[in-house]
Amino acid sequence: MKLLSIVGHSGSGKTTLIEKLLPALSAAGLKVATIKHTHHQVPLDTPGKDSWRFKQAGAGASMLVTPQALQLVADMPAPHDPVLLAQRYFGDADLVLAESFSQADCPKIEVLRAACSAVPRSGEGVIALVTDVAAAYPHLPHFALDDVDGIAQFILAQVRR
Repeated sequence: MKLLSIVGHSGSGKTTLIEKLLPALSAAGLKVATIKHTHHQVPLDTPGKDSWRFKQAGAGASMLVTPQALQLVADMPAPHDPVLLAQRYFGDADLVLAESFSQADCPKIEVLRAACSAVPRSGEGVIALVTDVAAAYPHLPHFALDDVDGIAQFILAQVRR
């Protein structure tokens, strides 16, 4: 399993890029999973429901399973390492696309949109840029913001290595 983090400034288009890449990568035969990092507090369970009650009672993890899906709420000690998360929860995936783990020790594609900032956010581990800023990291492959097919082919080449 390979992990690749899509990084960039807020509003640069990271989520939109991943959303557009998923059909292309899946059509190429990859089983793809995603991990999203946020600094915001987001409710992950419904207060009063059984799975919430189990967590409140002390369960380190609680899983809710329906006929079509599952939801896992688990304690997560810091730091949040996407490599360890991917290994633990997505072992059957061919590729895990992580969003916003700019400090993680993994390969990264940076989305750099001049309208947000012309200065890259993350230097270490960046293997390519999706950008409209030609001067940034000229030694790395650059893809246009709308070149989903080219970016998907680049990622497929990384996965197949």
